[in-house]
Amino acid sequence: MTESLTSKQRAHLRSLAHGLKPVVHVGHEGLEPPVLGSILEAFNTRELLKVKVLENAPEDARETAGAIADALPDVHVAQTIGRTIVLYREDPDAPEIRLPG
Repeated sequence: MTESLTSKQRAHLRSLAHGLKPVVHVGHEGLEPPVLGSILEAFNTRELLKVKVLENAPEDARETAGAIADALPDVHVAQTIGRTIVLYREDPDAPEIRLPG
C-alpha cells in the first residue's frame, strides 16, 4: 500500500465511514497507551473506524489524528471533521476494502 492516501482514496473511505459510530473515545488523559491499545484492538475486527475526541481532551482532533498515525504502524487518517477522526488500516491477511487506484 502507498505511504499516504490519495484524495480519491480518502473520499472513498469517507463515504464508507459515513454511517459508522465512534468505537474509541479520547478523553482528558489524551492519547495514553491504553487508548492506542484500544484503537489497535478495534483494527483487529475492522479496517475503518471512527475515533471521537472529547471536549476535555488535551489536544484537538487534528493533533490527535496526527499523533495516532505517527504512533501506530500503517494507520492512515482518512478524515478529521469536528471532533471525529476516521482512521484506516488495511487488513494484512484479508483486506475487505478495495481502494480506488
